[in-house]
Amino acid sequence: MAIARPNFTLIICTYMRPVPLVTLLDSVVKQTWYPDEIIIVDGSLNTATEAALESKHYKNLQYYRVDASNRGLTKQRNYGIQKVSAEATIVCFLDDDTVVEPDYFEQLVATYSVFPDALGVGGFIVNVGPWTKVSPGYVPKENEYYFDGWKRNDSSRFVIRKKLGLMTTNSPCFMPPESHGRSVAFLPPSGKIYAVEQFMGGVSSFRKSVLDTHKFSTFFEGYGLYEDAEYTLRLSNLGPLYLNTNARLYHYHDTSGRPNFFKYGKMVIRNGWFVWRTKYPHPTFKARLKWNTIAFLLTAIRGINIITATDKKSAFWETLGRIAGWWSLVYNQPKMPKS
Repeated sequence: MAIARPNFTLIICTYMRPVPLVTLLDSVVKQTWYPDEIIIVDGSLNTATEAALESKHYKNLQYYRVDASNRGLTKQRNYGIQKVSAEATIVCFLDDDTVVEPDYFEQLVATYSVFPDALGVGGFIVNVGPWTKVSPGYVPKENEYYFDGWKRNDSSRFVIRKKLGLMTTNSPCFMPPESHGRSVAFLPPSGKIYAVEQFMGGVSSFRKSVLDTHKFSTFFEGYGLYEDAEYTLRLSNLGPLYLNTNARLYHYHDTSGRPNFFKYGKMVIRNGWFVWRTKYPHPTFKARLKWNTIAFLLTAIRGINIITATDKKSAFWETLGRIAGWWSLVYNQPKMPKS
């Protein structure tokens, strides 16, 4: 039975990345389901992105360049939502450094017909892993991660946490009481649709009715690290969220437009604390102890990279940023919104 194609909009928030943005839009052109409108919200400090788009001709594209008052990922998303047409029922978001497979939107948007209760649906990033299909009853090794008939190598930080008894048993995309759970990268390429409570904002979609009443938090300034986790965890209290592993794309993590490593390290701690308290506003003493212990451990592991990593300077500044962020929680915790 053919699924009716709903009216849907694509919003891309961009900052100083004209070349990756054009690469993404060139992949959108090849879609089996093409967006009814494409809204570009550009926070760049120059006109390079605007010039790049003027040299191309993308159907249904609307371009908006915002000033400082609307610059930053969450502010740009909220700005773009205001520009969505009344006819749209689904709004999709893509990071400007992604590339989508030809049926990405068809797979993603059709999920709402399969699960009419869905408030949001996330896409699946292909270029993580790699994963290996294994036989039923497979017992993973200490340095492996296993889920739903698939395995992949585990990073050193997870292996160390296992040894120290600091590893969560929660499924991926579900936050444990002490936070520091496993992200969407730990769902395998199984071709299934999984119920989740968080997914990445740069490969996401939501019902327009949800976005009209629930905005992205402006706590997350500029780069907006973990803004997607905060938003989806907030929505998961209201209704179901899903991730479709058949809605496939590639995320290339372009380094242009990112903050310096000291600011990034500080955001890892402070933004991470904010997201944790979004889900668990009153954590137990045990959860508090584990959150701080894991944060210290991950900072120490990043500190070791000052000696072992190729880019020692970046590891040094990120480690200092994490330390500064952690100490700042003692005297200046982020203000949580009133529930």
